[in-house]
Amino acid sequence: MKYPIGIQSFEKIRTEGFVYVDKTAFVYKLASEGCYYFLSRPRRFGKSLLISTMEAYFRGKTELFEGLAISKLEKEWNTYPILHLDLNSREYKDESSLETELFLHVIDKAFEQTGRQVVILVDEYDKPLLQTIGNNVLQDIYRSKLKAFYSVLKTQDAKIRFAFLTGVTKFGKVSVFSDLNNLTDISFDRRYSAICGVTEAELHEYFDASVAELADVNGMTKDECYGQLKLDYDGYHFDWNTPGIYNPFSLLNTLSSCQFRDYWFETGTPTFLVHQLQKANYRLDEMTEEKLTADTLNSIDIMDENPLPLLYQSGYLTIKDYDTEFKFYTLGFPNREVREGFVKYLQ
Repeated sequence: MKYPIGIQSFEKIRTEGFVYVDKTAFVYKLASEGCYYFLSRPRRFGKSLLISTMEAYFRGKTELFEGLAISKLEKEWNTYPILHLDLNSREYKDESSLETELFLHVIDKAFEQTGRQVVILVDEYDKPLLQTIGNNVLQDIYRSKLKAFYSVLKTQDAKIRFAFLTGVTKFGKVSVFSDLNNLTDISFDRRYSAICGVTEAELHEYFDASVAELADVNGMTKDECYGQLKLDYDGYHFDWNTPGIYNPFSLLNTLSSCQFRDYWFETGTPTFLVHQLQKANYRLDEMTEEKLTADTLNSIDIMDENPLPLLYQSGYLTIKDYDTEFKFYTLGFPNREVREGFVKYLQ
C-alpha cells in the first residue's frame, strides 16, 4: 500500500495509486449547501489536501473522482476559474512579504474573462500572523491588509461561486473577518468533525491489512495493535460528544514504517506556540483543569491572558467534556503521543 505521507495534491494521490480516505461527500455537501466557509484544524491534519480536492472538483476533473462518494452525488460537474492562495508558501518577515501574495482585482478580471463565477481557496490564512507574533507593528499591518482583502470577497459576492479558507487558528476572527459576516465557521460543526483526519471506521475500512502487518512486525495481535493505535494517535474532538479522530500524519507514518513513534510531535513545536507558553508561564496541571466557554475557545485574541485556546486550536489539547448547564468546555490531551511529548517538552 502506498501511503500519501506529506502529499497534499489530490491529483497525485489519485493518479499515482496512493491510498485516499474518501472525504468527497463533505466537499459535495459544502458546495451544494453554502458558499463561504472557514475551517480551523491543527497542522498536518489534511487541510491542504482538502483544499486540493476542492480545486479538482471545481475544475470538473471527473476522472479523479471515479469510485468516490461524490461521483454518485454530483450530476453537473461545472467548471469554474480557481483562485488558490497558499499563504503557507513563504516567510513573512516584512511588510512587502504579504503584498506579494494578495492580488487585487483578480476576482473581477477572472469573472469578466470567463463569464463564470470564481472559486476562492485560501490555505493557511493565518500564517503571516503566526509568524509575526511578538512583532506588534507587523501584526497590525498584516491584520489591516488581510481585513481589506477579505472585505473584497463580500463586495464581489455576485461573482463568487464558493470560498473556503483554512488555518490552524481562528486568529482574530472578529478583526480580520469582521467585514465577511456571511462566513460560515465549520470548525465546531459536528457534521464536519471528520472532514480532516481519520475516524475509527475509516481506519478499519482502509487500513485493516496494514494494521495486520503492523501487528505482525511488532509481535502483537491485531486487536492489540488497534488498541495501541487508538491510545497513541486517536482522541481528537472538534465538538463535544463526537467520535474521536486519529492524527493522520502519525497514523500513516506508523503504518508505513511499522514503528510506533511520536511522528507528529517530533516534527517540531511551532515558534508561535513556544513564544506564548513562555509568556504565559502556565502550569501543566492547570491546562487540563480550566473550564472554557465557546467564545474563549473560538478565539486566540486573548492569548496573552490565556494560552489554552491556542493550544486547543494547534492540536495539543482537545475537547474532553462539556457542561450543558453552564456551557463550559473541559480540555485535555488527545492521546499518549501528545501528552508524553508535551511533558518532555516542558521539562
